[in-house]
Amino acid sequence: MEFKKRILVTGGAGFIGSHLVRLLLEKYPEYLIVNFDKLTYAGNLENLKDIEHKSNYRFVKGDITDVEAVKNAFNEYNISDVIHLAAESHVDRSIEGPMDFVMTNVVGTVNLLQCARDHWKGGKDHIFHHVSTDEVYGSLGETGLFMETTPYDPRSPYSASKASSDHFVQAFYHTYGLPIKMSNCSNNYGSHQFPEKLIPLMINNIVNEKPLPVYGTGANIRDWLWVVDHAIAIDEIFHKGRLGESYNVGGLNEWTNLDLVHYLCDLMDKKLGRSEGASRQLITFVTDRKGHDMRYAIDASKIEKELGWKPSVTFEQGLDLTVDWYLNNQDWIDSITSGEYATYYRNMYEER
Repeated sequence: MEFKKRILVTGGAGFIGSHLVRLLLEKYPEYLIVNFDKLTYAGNLENLKDIEHKSNYRFVKGDITDVEAVKNAFNEYNISDVIHLAAESHVDRSIEGPMDFVMTNVVGTVNLLQCARDHWKGGKDHIFHHVSTDEVYGSLGETGLFMETTPYDPRSPYSASKASSDHFVQAFYHTYGLPIKMSNCSNNYGSHQFPEKLIPLMINNIVNEKPLPVYGTGANIRDWLWVVDHAIAIDEIFHKGRLGESYNVGGLNEWTNLDLVHYLCDLMDKKLGRSEGASRQLITFVTDRKGHDMRYAIDASKIEKELGWKPSVTFEQGLDLTVDWYLNNQDWIDSITSGEYATYYRNMYEER
């Protein structure tokens, strides 16, 4: 079969990546979607079990830091486009071991850029879409929003590595004319997220009546984006965004960590048939983490104005769908918190 596009999605077995792969496979049967994933603790092929039979899907187990593996994927599938999501993404882990983040997020990204440049040989009918984070902008005060023009000010090894990868992507555009697009998103939530992140960790702990660790006073503020809406935004940017441009993608809402945990507790109590306030008793305040940015908030007016994208659900609606998924898929959580990658589940979180 001759495919219209042959898209390499890096990190396609991960949380955001699996949602994007599913969307692309179902929406574009004329595209070949090649999922290139190392399958670390955060990548799980069970996330794609329902679509792995599709004729326009291929999976390649590979590491983006392995140049030969990347070259082989480009050559074997004649890759026409890249959507790059593969990354080490846990701030605390970056503080403990920054070199892994340098290798994957910086060196791995440059490997992909170079392989794309070599394979496409200056052709313009291609797209390299790099997916990044709002953490590259640093921390906001009580007012203001991150815009595409906000100066970079990364505060952790993780965000510094992502900022570096962003700069390399832009450099390949300006230096070599590589056809790139970029997006920087706010905090994602939804189904299939490894429970080192705030929302799935709290859901799982509430179910099991374990302590709910809240850093500091819980006053840190985040802007929450439903992962399905993020996948839709990536699709819109990939197909309609301007070359060389960056687009911020946000959920257009802000919650303090403590308010979010309170809301989750009350929602879960209703769904689990527990007495009002029962889960709030599990909240435990713990020492704040290093480099904990106070507030993130995205101005998503550019993507709305240019591409017509905006969130399809409110945070409350998305959270209700998310809680229901975890409650109905407890086996999924149990398998990743007690199996091969159990050591990565540390009963602490970050808001991503």
